[in-house]
Amino acid sequence: MASIRVAIVTGAGTGIGKSAALALLKDGYHVALVGRRKELLDKTAADSGAADRTLVLPADLAKPEGIPPVFAAVKAKWGRLDVLFNNAGMGAPAIPMEDLTLEQWTGVVNINLTAMFLCTQEGIRIMKAQAPMGGRIINNGSISAHAPRPYSSPYTATKHAVTGLTKSTSLDCRKYDIACSQIDIGNAATEMTERMKNGVPQANGTTMVEPRMDVAHVGSAVAYMASLPLDANVQFMTIMATKMPFVGRG
Repeated sequence: MASIRVAIVTGAGTGIGKSAALALLKDGYHVALVGRRKELLDKTAADSGAADRTLVLPADLAKPEGIPPVFAAVKAKWGRLDVLFNNAGMGAPAIPMEDLTLEQWTGVVNINLTAMFLCTQEGIRIMKAQAPMGGRIINNGSISAHAPRPYSSPYTATKHAVTGLTKSTSLDCRKYDIACSQIDIGNAATEMTERMKNGVPQANGTTMVEPRMDVAHVGSAVAYMASLPLDANVQFMTIMATKMPFVGRG
């Protein structure tokens, strides 16, 4: 059995990524904090009270060449990888589909899907070669992996694609004792969802204030998924604000 447990969290400087990183650190993991802004990653490390078990790795995951060095640094520092939380993501402006530019579309695809795929590749390469072999990959899917919001085609399309990537990873990596999960999150209270307090467009054309939940619950959920032995897997988990408009017709 490995003497330490090692995790990588992408998008670890704010919101869901920070919450998950803090929860994993609280659970005793050594955690690599990955994101574009070093100052925010440093803040996550400081807020954890366990900075000695963190590794701050600034990187723009939308640039493919920046991804392998992240994983190489983790392997060089700690020798293994037990959990990869593929969390980094972004959306496009909430405008009609026909008004989106190609750059806006590809910007979302590059980070939400392509970067997740490339991080998954790097994670698999480490996990299948280490002793003991195996690990866990957790993908941030979102409620948008099930149902779209108005004017969200790039985000919704990529999150539906994440579900396919999750399933393919689960199937292809069984032989390496690598489990792959997806967490679908709805209305966690983060900077990204601040606009919901003032009202957001609904499917029926109205604008409505939407309930949110404490993002710490998401971190706890990720830590739970990570805590399972590799012969058990939460294949899909949905965690959402109880009263958000998702279940039902809208």
